[in-house]
Amino acid sequence: MPESQNIEYKESWRDEYIKWICGFANAQGGTLFIGKDDNGKNIGVANAKKLLEDIPNKIRDILGVVPEVNFLQQDGCDIIKITVEPSSFPVSYKGEYHYRCGSTKQQLKGNALTQFLFKKTGLSWDASEVNNVELSALSEVAFQIFRDKAIQSKRMNPEDVNIPNKELLEKLNLFTDSGKLTKAGYLLFAKDTEKRVIGSFIKIGFFEGAEIIYQDEVKGPLLEQAQKTVDIIFSKYLKAAISYQGVTRVETFPFAYAAIREAVYNAIVHRAYNSMNPTQIRVYADKIVISNDAALSADWTAEKFMSKHKSVRYNPLIANTFFFAGFIESWGRGIEKMCDACRENGNPLPEFDISADDVTIVFPANNVAVEQNEPLNEPLNEPLNEPLKSILEVILKNPYFSKEVIATETGKSRATITRALSKLQNDGIIKRVGSDKTGHWEIISQDEDSK
Repeated sequence: MPESQNIEYKESWRDEYIKWICGFANAQGGTLFIGKDDNGKNIGVANAKKLLEDIPNKIRDILGVVPEVNFLQQDGCDIIKITVEPSSFPVSYKGEYHYRCGSTKQQLKGNALTQFLFKKTGLSWDASEVNNVELSALSEVAFQIFRDKAIQSKRMNPEDVNIPNKELLEKLNLFTDSGKLTKAGYLLFAKDTEKRVIGSFIKIGFFEGAEIIYQDEVKGPLLEQAQKTVDIIFSKYLKAAISYQGVTRVETFPFAYAAIREAVYNAIVHRAYNSMNPTQIRVYADKIVISNDAALSADWTAEKFMSKHKSVRYNPLIANTFFFAGFIESWGRGIEKMCDACRENGNPLPEFDISADDVTIVFPANNVAVEQNEPLNEPLNEPLNEPLKSILEVILKNPYFSKEVIATETGKSRATITRALSKLQNDGIIKRVGSDKTGHWEIISQDEDSK
């Protein structure tokens, strides 16, 4: 029988093999045979009886666990069999945490270690608490985004979300048992997440080779970052190819909107925020690269990402809130949805680079629009006059701003803003989603004919 997840062979005993015992205990358990070669052939071990006394004591003193150690005779050879049960608590080898994955032992570090420790204690990173956060530090816009999206997705009823903010947070399990806001609640709704979670923002840059041409940083509550990031990518960083079907104008972007949106939302949900590094989105003429710190077990590969797999949520509370808002699915279909959207838009399938600490997704552009995708150093086209440009800048800043707030931000009268918004809607540049009171603006495109 070859070595596997639960079986390891060693020809002789060395005290450092206690690390392998540690790895089995932290994973699914397993059996270590002393006196067999790598192929499982019996070769025997010297001093078997003494090892029967020494090994259990050493394992107990170093790991704090007591495995079953037995003496066997096979093919006339003395064999030591060490059977290790999976531990319900983290097991440390002299301050190191080892883990059995496949037929190898790995030392857990960084994000992977953090995830492991939280999992063993029955907690998640985003369920830990944040001290001294008042409700006034949370964004009303973020609460409104969640309410609108949850009702629109039909995953929550209006009567379930149209309640005071504190009650809504409680309904979403975003308070700890001690009554303090969780890290998930803070990241999802706080006006300035950087105060408590460094690097909790998204960096977007347009690149020509290794040179960055221009860039943006999207900050604020995660519920605002989600849609705002996608809007900025498609309104500022990309240019659509224009064609006509009869009299109908058709815009084809070099990348599938649904695929990029899914990738951005998944990056927000599954990111290892304790790494203190922002999500990075690099836009090129021929590709978009989304890189995210992650905490994955070593058995995750690009092939496994591309195949059907169950949903594994590093931040279950953040994921749960995004699910109720209709941003993500809960069945591990994110990669499948990205691939379907790419096929429909004429794009090659995305490429994945997976490691224990990082996930990078590369979206190649389609052939139809790639030549059109040149950097737009301004988010708005030049033919728009200054009032219209300033309004679009404000909408990019926050699509949930009302006419009154847009007027204040731009220094224009409400009547001027009303006329300008009507023109932008009539020209097909923006649209209103939802009601005047609770809806938001979406930038559809920049009018090519006005160039």
